Amino acid sequence: MARQERAIRTRRTILEAAAAVFDERGYTSATIGEILDRAGVTKGALYFHFGSKEELAVGVFEEQLAITLPPQSSKLQELVDSGLVLARRLRSEPLVRASVGLALDQGAMELDRTPAFRMWFEQNVQRLGEAKAQGELLPHVDVAETAELLVGSFSGVQLLSQLRCQRQDLERRVVVMFEHFLPSIAVPAVLARLDISVDRAERVLTQVQMQEVPGERMEMREGAVPAQVSSGA
Repeated sequence: MARQERAIRTRRTILEAAAAVFDERGYTSATIGEILDRAGVTKGALYFHFGSKEELAVGVFEEQLAITLPPQSSKLQELVDSGLVLARRLRSEPLVRASVGLALDQGAMELDRTPAFRMWFEQNVQRLGEAKAQGELLPHVDVAETAELLVGSFSGVQLLSQLRCQRQDLERRVVVMFEHFLPSIAVPAVLARLDISVDRAERVLTQVQMQEVPGERMEMREGAVPAQVSSGA
């Protein structure tokens, strides 16, 4: 057990170091040597967890989805929660910021950035599909097209917020996005019950912390990737 915990801590240390270097230098300019220096681990330890720089990038990508949110009776509420929580984590968690930065790094020509968007897209397809099965969506809604639109909309909103104010207003911008987006897809009775508020993410994250048992809290701190219920690149 102690060995497993050490391995989890080492993996997390490497990911945090890689995220910092990617964020500062960009994917193309970052080197394994710089990441090793920042992490303070041996080359063998790094390659035990990640076989290449690209695998490190994929590990960083996964961090934007590495959280389990409380289930809701409404799947559209879960969709809203995942978007608002991602916005909150973008402002507070360096690994999540690096994940989104990598996904949008157009200079990283040698990096396949599609996994980041594919994970996010598939997650939204699943949630929207569940919402449709529960009768929460209007009849005309195409699940895949809607998921793609949501991914693109969030990506643009967070980029604009980053450029204008270092994402200080990101939660508010995401609220506005949902206020314009959801009436075109949600059944009115469901829409009226949705909580789309700036402080929603904070309340959801507090609930996550209260529900965690000590063992699960340790896994989250040390970098385990639990089952996914979140929304975004």
